[in-house]
Amino acid sequence: NRLRALPGGLLPRAGPPAPFPLLSRLDAADNEVAELGADIAALPALKTLDVANNQLRELPAALADCPRLKEANFRGNQLRDKRLVKMVNGCQTKAILEYLRAGGRGKGKADSGRDEVRKKKREKQQKKDSGDGEQDEVEEVSKLLVKVLHISENPAPLVVKVSPGVKDVRAFIVCCVLKGVNLKPGNALKRFLTMQTKLHEDICEKRTAATIATHDLQLVKAPLTYDVRPPDELKIMPLGRKEIKAKDLLRQLQLEAEEQRKQKKRQNVSGLHRYLQLLDGKDNYPCLVDAEGAVISFPPITNSEKTKIKKETRDLFLEVTSDTSLQICKDVMDILILKIAELNRSALENKEGSGSDMESDALCGPGNLNLPLVVEQVRVLDMDGNLKVLYPSKTDLATVSSLLTVIR
Repeated sequence: NRLRALPGGLLPRAGPPAPFPLLSRLDAADNEVAELGADIAALPALKTLDVANNQLRELPAALADCPRLKEANFRGNQLRDKRLVKMVNGCQTKAILEYLRAGGRGKGKADSGRDEVRKKKREKQQKKDSGDGEQDEVEEVSKLLVKVLHISENPAPLVVKVSPGVKDVRAFIVCCVLKGVNLKPGNALKRFLTMQTKLHEDICEKRTAATIATHDLQLVKAPLTYDVRPPDELKIMPLGRKEIKAKDLLRQLQLEAEEQRKQKKRQNVSGLHRYLQLLDGKDNYPCLVDAEGAVISFPPITNSEKTKIKKETRDLFLEVTSDTSLQICKDVMDILILKIAELNRSALENKEGSGSDMESDALCGPGNLNLPLVVEQVRVLDMDGNLKVLYPSKTDLATVSSLLTVIR
């Protein structure tokens, strides 16, 4: 509609009462809105805000005062704050609002007096809760912890080599090792898999921007090679299936998709069937191959049963691939590590289903709640041994720094 501002009567100029106290979704994407004022906080029921592809240069700190705001899309705006741009492209709404609340450059034209009032309220609440300086310490202690193990400190670092052929198929890959995960309690494994599915839907944009693969590190035979193979030569044992050639797998999935459509009498299909078109027109398919020559990953379609994660899995090999950009891979990996850390903390705090499992009980003890996950750096090299990417580097994990303490 080429709107340059939100409609005049939508937001009050003179304080409460709000004219739209029940408005929960505001979709103003694909317009020419140049500014969101501090009055946006006067929508008390706002849960979803979509202002993608407008002309916003800044975001108001007042967004953090929207009490129910859970989902916000700011992509496609020319924001001045480069860090905020990375967060908008890679983080969940909660992290963005925390950044604005902390006074990032996203403040826009919010009234500084209002900021001061909010600051004093927070300080007052802190003193009320636990005295002058204790609250900061409590918050720091309760923050999720991740320790980075550098290549130089690792006696046996994992390496991934990249063949030249991937350049024209799916050029970008980022990998790391994550140790200390606890998937035993209750439904922790189920929630882990659900989290991965949600990331594929959201930040990975239905796998069009990037694809995640997670493996049981103990079942990964290093060194690994990121390669391409013709559809009739690439063999994989997909999750829950027998070994099959890639071309036959895709044909099988296509038939299943058609059967689903007939049975449900609708166009949409679920599962792997939704991603078949991502390989249309490809003469070669990308794959991650282990030291024994077995394909353990076939992005963007499936992982291998060979490295499948189970409840007993403690150490993970994480892989993110993309045909769009290296930065997208890194942003997705940042969020993936954050989400795993959150799930890990939740499982330990709730002691879900620990029963008489001595190991689970020990891990859930109060002294172990803040044990850091260990992220081991993984190098991606070309076939001549030249470094292409190292993750996590000094600049990685910055997009989730408001929720994660990284020990480097």
